[in-house]
Amino acid sequence: MEIFSSYIVAGAIAWIVAQGIKYIISTIRGHKLSNLRQLYLSGSMPSAHSATVVAVLIVIGVFEGVGSAIFGLAVLFASVVMYDAVMVRRSSGEQGASLTALIKEQKSKVQLPRVAKGHTPLEVLGGIAVGVLVGVSVVLFWPVG
Repeated sequence: MEIFSSYIVAGAIAWIVAQGIKYIISTIRGHKLSNLRQLYLSGSMPSAHSATVVAVLIVIGVFEGVGSAIFGLAVLFASVVMYDAVMVRRSSGEQGASLTALIKEQKSKVQLPRVAKGHTPLEVLGGIAVGVLVGVSVVLFWPVG
């Protein structure tokens, strides 16, 4: 198997496209080009995690078949990633934001925690859309392998 197989290419392109879209949205909202952190931060629209797993899922489904064991595993993995993004990571992000606000309000000397954001269901749907588009594009335009 080549290092740049369709599976890896699909995942990498989906991640880059999703993070690029986040940057564009942030730039439009903030009216400034300097928000480069959006190129690697978690959270926001669209979900890069969802885009990545769905793009790979599409490629696996086409090349290996939807009846294959690896496709079943990919569906399970994608489901866990997207559930985690909405339910677990989003919840812990909200808790982190609340803790940060409390620490600031109390003027505590406790170091502020790093707050990693999760995703809303709409952001995950946006990631799914990006993943489908990238996955189909890779199937159509990248050599099999």
